[in-house]
Amino acid sequence: MSLPLIEEGAKRSGVLWIRLGGTDRLAWHVWHDGAIYLVTGGGEQELPGLADAGRVRVTLRSKDNGARLVSFDAAVEVLDHASPSAAGPVAALVKERLNASDAATLPARWAAAGVSVVRLAPIPD
Repeated sequence: MSLPLIEEGAKRSGVLWIRLGGTDRLAWHVWHDGAIYLVTGGGEQELPGLADAGRVRVTLRSKDNGARLVSFDAAVEVLDHASPSAAGPVAALVKERLNASDAATLPARWAAAGVSVVRLAPIPD
């Protein structure tokens, strides 16, 4: 696994695939501070089982041609919305959230709706 390749791939494409329950699920995400962050549940993208998984398989594809760029295992961590360490990732997610009509209040809405903010940290081989 090449962390620079993962970082480049995650920064260049706003989507990835996560293996959940034997199926690859498409999800939007952001790369922030050395990890992938995404949201699930509460009216956002539904990724059942992600918040309870300890580890998942992630695939990044080339934005240019759609070919598999890299696949890797990642540790799953659900962030506490109220934690100061969640502020940066949540701000990055809000910035990249397409079609958000309420960007200023999005973090509060996510917290109230039970949206999980999830960190996927690449696990070295």
